[in-house]
Amino acid sequence: MRPITRILKTSWMPSDANQLTVASFVDYLRIEKGLAPLSISAYTTDVGQFAEFLHQRKRSLLTVKRNDVREFLQQLFSNQVDGRSVGRKLSALRHLYRYLLLDRKIEHDPTLNIESPKQWKVLPKSLAQDEIASTLAAPSLRAVGREGTEYSAALASRDRAMLEVFYAGALRVSEMISAKLEDLKLEAGYMLVRGKGDKERVVPLGKSAQVSLREYLKQARPRLISAGESAPRSSPLLFVARGGRKLTRQRVWQMVRAASAASGRKASPHMLRHSCATHMVENGADLRTVQTILGHADISTTQVYTHLALDRLRTVYQKHHPRAKKNS
Repeated sequence: MRPITRILKTSWMPSDANQLTVASFVDYLRIEKGLAPLSISAYTTDVGQFAEFLHQRKRSLLTVKRNDVREFLQQLFSNQVDGRSVGRKLSALRHLYRYLLLDRKIEHDPTLNIESPKQWKVLPKSLAQDEIASTLAAPSLRAVGREGTEYSAALASRDRAMLEVFYAGALRVSEMISAKLEDLKLEAGYMLVRGKGDKERVVPLGKSAQVSLREYLKQARPRLISAGESAPRSSPLLFVARGGRKLTRQRVWQMVRAASAASGRKASPHMLRHSCATHMVENGADLRTVQTILGHADISTTQVYTHLALDRLRTVYQKHHPRAKKNS
C-alpha cells in the first residue's frame, strides 16, 4: 500500500491543521475500516478538494459550517462536475465528519440534513457573491477600443449599468435589449419589464444599479447615440449601441463573458439572473417574491430554489427554537 505520507503529499493540502486531520482520518479508514489503498486514495482526494475550497475562505476542516458544504457542492455543479461524482464527494465528507464526531474533535456534523445531490442538482448555475462583486466591478474588456477615451468610457459606463441591472432585476437578455427609456422609473427605484408573452412586471432597482444608471444616462448614452455619421438624434431604447442602434444578443453575451473573466468564471446573462434569485433566497426572500421578480408564470418554475429556502428555514429554526438545540 502507498505510505500515508505519499497519499497526503499533494498540492491541495493547504495547512498543517488540515494535514493532521486528514492523516488521522486516513489511519481510521486503513486500520478500523480496513479499506483498500485505492479507496483510501479516493477519499483523500475528495476531502483534499474540500480542504482547498475551505482554505480559500480561510476556514479549516474542523470549523466547517453546513453552508460551506453546500457551497462546495454547488461550485462543483457550476464547474460541470456530474451528479455521481458530487454524490461521491458528499459521501466522503459524511464519512469524515462522522469520524470526527465520534472522535470528539467536532461537536456538530456539518453534513447533516444535506439532501442527496440528485434532489437539487437541477439548480441553475449561479455565481458566488464574491464572484458577482468582481464581475460588477470589472471594466468590459471590449470597452477599450481604438476610438478614443470618451467613446471607450461610454461603453464601459453602459456595460457597468447593464451588469448592475442584470443582477438587480434578474432580467433576461431579450428583456434587457428591448427595455425602453420610458420604462425606467429611476426616481422611484424600479423599472417596467416586458417579459415572455408581453407580460409586464415591476422590477426593483437597488442603489448600486441606480447610481450606475444615472452615470450612464448623463453622459455615456448621449455619447453612444451621437457616434457615427448617420446617427439618429434620439432612441427609445434604454441601452443602445453606436448610433443609437439596438444591441444584439450576441454582443450582450460577449460583454458579460468578458466582465466575468475577472472572477475566473465564464458567466452568461442567465447566470446573473439566477445569481440574483439564488442570493435573494439565501438571504431570506420568500419564493413568491422571487417568482414575481423573475417573472415566472408558475411557482413550480421557481421551486428549483426550494432547497435554498429550506436551508434558510433550518438555520433560523436551529437558532431560535428553544427545543431545537441540544440540551446541555
